[in-house]
Amino acid sequence: MLTGGVQEGRPAGALTADDLAARVAQFLAGHDPATTDRLAFLHARFDAGLAWVHYPEGLGGLGISRTLQPVADRAFLAAGSPTNHPERNGIGLGMAAPTILACGTAEQKQRWLKPLWTGEEIWCQLFSEPGAGSDLAGLATRAVQDGDDWVVNGQKVWTSSAHMARRALLVARTNPDVPKHQGLTYFALDMRQPGVEVRPLRQATGEAEFNEVFLTDARIPDADRIGGVGDGWQVSNATLMNERVSIGGAALPREGGMIASAARTWREHPELRTPGLHDRLLRLWTDAEVARLAGIRLRQQLAAGQPGPEGSAAKLVFARLNQEISEFEVELAGQAGLLYGDWTMRRPEGANFFGRDPGYRFLRAKGNSIEGGTSEILRNIIAERVLGLPKEPRVDTDVPWKDLPR
Repeated sequence: MLTGGVQEGRPAGALTADDLAARVAQFLAGHDPATTDRLAFLHARFDAGLAWVHYPEGLGGLGISRTLQPVADRAFLAAGSPTNHPERNGIGLGMAAPTILACGTAEQKQRWLKPLWTGEEIWCQLFSEPGAGSDLAGLATRAVQDGDDWVVNGQKVWTSSAHMARRALLVARTNPDVPKHQGLTYFALDMRQPGVEVRPLRQATGEAEFNEVFLTDARIPDADRIGGVGDGWQVSNATLMNERVSIGGAALPREGGMIASAARTWREHPELRTPGLHDRLLRLWTDAEVARLAGIRLRQQLAAGQPGPEGSAAKLVFARLNQEISEFEVELAGQAGLLYGDWTMRRPEGANFFGRDPGYRFLRAKGNSIEGGTSEILRNIIAERVLGLPKEPRVDTDVPWKDLPR
């Protein structure tokens, strides 16, 4: 018999795939997806610990291995259950939630995780600035404490989903008198308050899924600070590691992702084939399969601990492959590859790589080597933390931030 957070006589952490499947079946028996209100269904799923099963009980999970998550997801999908629209809240689910879980207070976890998972609150990320992109620790946005609040002024850029977001992960400088990595603090910002202005950044695709955000005397309660004062760099690293895993380590079926459309076009249009393109497709297909298998291994490692530099490698490969595959698609299309379907200013809810033409994928994939950490920075991380190569010489490590040239 299944009761509450444990199976009779067995801790939740010892549940098997069959146990989890039975638990989902029991839940569906009491919550018919066809007749239950969508939000009510998602709330109940979270409360039953069937949202992200590896999270602790009471926070949407059962405290079991994350490798069992597909068991629950497949069962809910087969039953026609409503989703939490993960495509709208990738930053919230892939970055904010694990950061809150790892670094937030018990009160913050109870307050933020449930509406984040159900999709009622979209999250964005306020990290990069016009003068501090790859050098995140050089950021200049200031947060000054005023009683129980922090007053924030500055500018952020390349902010995906800011036009939809209810909350934001914000890193700001709270102490300019210490070296740049030491004077940062991490917050959750209410994006709907006065003093927060979101402006669209139109991209090469014609769309504006990115934004720049201006903060003018925006206020953050100290209760919304994540981690200690001055611990912003450490908390940010936890976020960035999870971001790279969420971008580059996604679970895909065989011949999934960007290679799927290229392979489909190859099969459906034999008139486009040439020997040279055939060799390129075979290489790209093999590279995509290797990356997929490496992603499986990465998720297995995550089940036993926190993401490490492997996530940087996965994201680096993801960016390279997407760009090479999209270039191949354009060449495969011949003259039609020069066409672009609709260069219209839109405010999309995310990048749509699979519902658009090859021209869109070609243009949008250029951003893959920038978002989530530039490929150049990721190569440095891999060189230093995986290969053990010497670090690049730095002269600003011990200099107070206020004394650095900007």
